[in-house]
Amino acid sequence: MGNLKIVQTRQADFRSQWRQLLGKLTLQAALLDDTRRLEQVRQIVAQVRSGKDAALAELTARIDRVELEPREFRVPEPQLQEAHERMDPELLAALRQSIANVREYQEAIKVKHIDDWTQDGVRLGVRYRPIRRVGVCVPGASAPLVSTAVMTAVPAQVAGVKEIAVISAPKPEHNNSIHPDILGVCWELGITEVYRISGAQAVAALAFGTKTIPKVDKIVGPGGWWVQLAKKEVYGLVDIDSFAGPSEVLILADDSANPAWVAADMLSQAEHAPGSAVLLTDSESLAAAVAKQLDTQLDQLGRSENTRQCVAEFCRAVVTRDIDELVELANEFAAEHVQVQCRDSEAIAERVVNAGAMFIGHHTPVATGDYLAGPSHTLPTGGSARFFSALNVNDFIKQTSVIGYDEQALQNAAKAIEAMANAEGLDAHARSVSRRVEG
Repeated sequence: MGNLKIVQTRQADFRSQWRQLLGKLTLQAALLDDTRRLEQVRQIVAQVRSGKDAALAELTARIDRVELEPREFRVPEPQLQEAHERMDPELLAALRQSIANVREYQEAIKVKHIDDWTQDGVRLGVRYRPIRRVGVCVPGASAPLVSTAVMTAVPAQVAGVKEIAVISAPKPEHNNSIHPDILGVCWELGITEVYRISGAQAVAALAFGTKTIPKVDKIVGPGGWWVQLAKKEVYGLVDIDSFAGPSEVLILADDSANPAWVAADMLSQAEHAPGSAVLLTDSESLAAAVAKQLDTQLDQLGRSENTRQCVAEFCRAVVTRDIDELVELANEFAAEHVQVQCRDSEAIAERVVNAGAMFIGHHTPVATGDYLAGPSHTLPTGGSARFFSALNVNDFIKQTSVIGYDEQALQNAAKAIEAMANAEGLDAHARSVSRRVEG
């Protein structure tokens, strides 16, 4: 038996299997059912809120196994510069290309200034202002995700955010500091406020502030369940980007797709361990060929054992009756990454309304968006693409309404305002208008 399970929508129990799969991949378990972890996160957040730096140091020692004094939380600028100087030149060149692409894309989609307009004495408008201070979570415990620093910080910089604080996991093997490549990309981005703290305790520190870490206005970036649950816990005190779970890809393909490429795309998500990949296809032969390719390619991976477990538990090939059913299931799934590898990829992609990011055509693997294309790879997961969007420059911009009435305009509107205020039993509201109108 192969590693990839193939199911068909014609099966009598398909709907039951589909619901079971979605149950594994959606965020319900983390948000509602994992009461033990929820309570632990709440305790950590409360501990940092009351204990500040001392609590943060104690938790870092216990969870990350790194002993730090509060004065050591922030990475000194010379260490950032040194890490940058030691970076592999090929990696640095790639990062610079990525930064340029992300900056260009974010500039292109940035909300544009709108002039105020006046009609019958009523002036209306909107002001766009950047958020003042942002905290960025850059995962670094299992792998140094240098691309995440680019994909989160550059949109904030394009928005005009003046203060960006980066947090990332300290590791004993890096002299109780952050992976040097993460430090190096921060220096390349001009970010010098970098803290060697992570997890729920770091999110709490950013939200509440401590003596050594000033509080932020918004926290963005991926992370494990501890980070995401902590972001949810402090939401309202600060803004967050979204609640995100493990990485996922949904691949829509017909018999024109290359099975070796599809298998490689599925494995690129499964290797996150946890990570999930689901193939939706109307071709039984493609599903079988992809399953065979997965078995072959798994043996060639460096992280093959963990990836193999992910394939068995979180990956599926679903053979649909036709393309219409394929699209219907795709919109029900609402995946983080949606790849379309069909004869008419553009037309099918146009019918998919729930997706964090779309990758259209046979030559567009998810890795293009992960590293280089321009849109941020910080995306909604677990079905939340139904209502969340990809992180972008406009998430760092506040909108303030502008309203101005002249004397005649207020007189014209007075009767309607007073009627509505009185209906709500708010006579002081009504009088704030009538006193002006009556003189």
